[in-house]
Formats: sequence, C-alpha cells, structure tokens
Amino acid sequence: MSGSKDPLVISFGEMLIDFVPDTSGVSLAESYAFIKAPGGAPANVACAVSKLGGNAAFIGKVGDDEFGRMLADILKKNGVNTDGVLFDTEARTALAFVTLRKDGEREFMFYRNPSADMLLKESELKMDMIKSTKIFHYGSISLISEPCRSAHMAAMKAAREGGALLSYDPNVRLPLWPSADAARSGIKSIWNEADFIKVSDDEVQFLTQKDPENEEVVMSLWHDKLKLLIITDGEKGCRYVTKNFKGRVSGFSVKAIDTTGAGDSFVGALLRDVARDTSIFEDEPKLRETLTFANACGAMCTTQKGAIPALPTAEEAQKFISSSKAK
Repeated sequence: MSGSKDPLVISFGEMLIDFVPDTSGVSLAESYAFIKAPGGAPANVACAVSKLGGNAAFIGKVGDDEFGRMLADILKKNGVNTDGVLFDTEARTALAFVTLRKDGEREFMFYRNPSADMLLKESELKMDMIKSTKIFHYGSISLISEPCRSAHMAAMKAAREGGALLSYDPNVRLPLWPSADAARSGIKSIWNEADFIKVSDDEVQFLTQKDPENEEVVMSLWHDKLKLLIITDGEKGCRYVTKNFKGRVSGFSVKAIDTTGAGDSFVGALLRDVARDTSIFEDEPKLRETLTFANACGAMCTTQKGAIPALPTAEEAQKFISSSKAK
C-alpha cells in the first residue's frame, strides 16, 4: 500500500478515537448510539498519504489499552510506518465525542486529562527517523501542554537539521486550549518555522480576527520562510499563495455527510505530491493540478462517516475528478 520508493512523510502528534453519533443533526445528549472512528488530524494525514500511494510514518503516543492498540493496528492496515508509535502505561488513549450538525459540521467534547498523546517525551523520539524524513508535518494540539510541547519543538528542530520541509496545519480545537487568546498565541508561536501552512477560512478569521475573504488579511499570515500558504474554503475549493504567484482553485460539490478528516485528506494529497517534487512551489500549473487533486480528496472524504475509512485512493480520486468534469 505504502509507496516505499517515495520520499518519507512523517506526521507528528495525536491519534485518538472519535465517537460519532449514528444520527446526524442531534446533540450529544440526544444521541442514542455512537460509532467509534479512529481520528486525530496528524494520524489522518499519515493514512491519507499512504492510501494515495505515498510513504508515511506516524510519530505519537497512545495509551497501552485496547483503543491504543486498535489505533496502531489501523495505521499498519493503512500502510503507515508505526516505528515511532509509543504506548503509555500511565495514561489512556484520548477520546473525543463529536456531534454532527445537519450540515455535516462538527462540535467536539474531549476526554484528555491527561491523555497518552500529551505525555510524549523528547527522550522517546526516534531522532534518526525524524532526521531522514523529506517532510515533517504537525498540528498545534501537541503544543498545548508539556512534556509533549518540548518533544514537538525538538522534533521540528531535528527535522529541520536533517533538511526536511516543515508542514503545519494548526487544526484549531478551541476546547483544548485554556482560552482563545492562549490558542492564538500558541498556534502563532511556531508560525514562522514552517515551509508550508494550511489553514481553513474559519481559522484565518480566528487567528486574525478579521475577514478571511480579504486578501490583505490573508497576506498578514505570510512570512518570508514560507514556500506555500493554503487557505481551504470548504466546498468552494482553496486559495494558494507562493513567493511568486497566488490564485484560487475551485472545489467539488458533494453531499457532505461528515466533514471530519476532509482537511487531512486534502493535506495528505498535497504532501504526497510535494514529497515527490519540491519544485511544485515554483510551477503554478503543476501546483494547480495538485490542488485540484487535493480538493477532490477532501470532497470525497466528506461523503461518508469517519475520517480514515473515508480517505480515497489515488485511483478513486482520479475517477471522481474525471466524472465531475464530465458533468
């Protein structure tokens, strides 16, 4: 499944279980039954890269419990290298209860006090692996508390020293931060380290507290080290900014059942292509082709429940693009 010839993409951070109501459009209190779905944005991204034929590894910590072992097995089944996965005997695997509103958007309730992913220590990192990767991808949830924050910073530094490109998708989850201001400053604390950043239009609004449609607002997030800034606009597609050009790539209209993992599916597609060809930042037609592919992967992911099972293969995504063009 995993393209071992492909350059390595490491995804770092949390993996957890999402409990998703079997009925959309009801609150957590009104839900009768829940479907357990593997989740955690960095883990979803690793599975997305691998399912699309790339070479992916996940680094993070789960509990030494039934759920933790289940998650490690799911990574393996999806062709993801799990050499960097650790099992904590003290803390449990994190859980999240996710409510699906009628439009497929989500609300979260987390069980992490503390969960295993938060207890990852710098001394437990597989530094040789991190130094050998082509891309090192991460979110911001691993920045919230120690010791995980220090491990995150050390891993970023090692990846950078090894010549990797750093990829950042903040994945704002407000309930996990002490306050909105803490979230903003925590997310921005590593902003200027990244080679590429993907944010949603909602996250642009949250981080800048201004209109995400305004180009000046978007450009306020740019920094000189960046090679690519992506703003995802849901079914409208995405906007891109590089040093030399910027533009918009339209999305695909689908009936969204569950938007969980759509952004991760998008990021996985992007990272697979960047790992294969880093000149993509200078080649606008090639970048646009990749972003069309990434938009398709994101859209397809919303058409069924749960993130990882809904991730498409490259063949499925290409078929979807062809059939959408034919309409």
